[in-house]
Amino acid sequence: MNSELGRKRRTNGDIEERALRFAVRVVRLAQVLENGRGVSSVIGKQILRAGTSIGANLHEAKGSQSRADFISKCSIACKEAHETLYWLDLIVAADLMEERELTGLAQECDELVAILTTIVKRSKDHL
Repeated sequence: MNSELGRKRRTNGDIEERALRFAVRVVRLAQVLENGRGVSSVIGKQILRAGTSIGANLHEAKGSQSRADFISKCSIACKEAHETLYWLDLIVAADLMEERELTGLAQECDELVAILTTIVKRSKDHL
């Protein structure tokens, strides 16, 4: 992913970079849902808010003022990832999209949840 702001590139394994790439995918999904009518548009806005919030909270965690603040921001990112999974499940359950269309996105979200859970747990262990 190219940065137009000239920031130093992150490594591919970096959670913040993964969250950014995930957010881009969520933005594209929300655009597809926005083309629908009524409920599709509402759900699109919900998943857009939750799915993009993951990376935003991780970015805030990087500038945290304390370990407790870092844990709090990472915990919020993890909660937003869980919420994103809910919206993905609802999209499929409500027949707004086929499950196969969202499998990769759901898998990446599951992995973000696992990584964030580990970060929070290990950070709490070192308090």
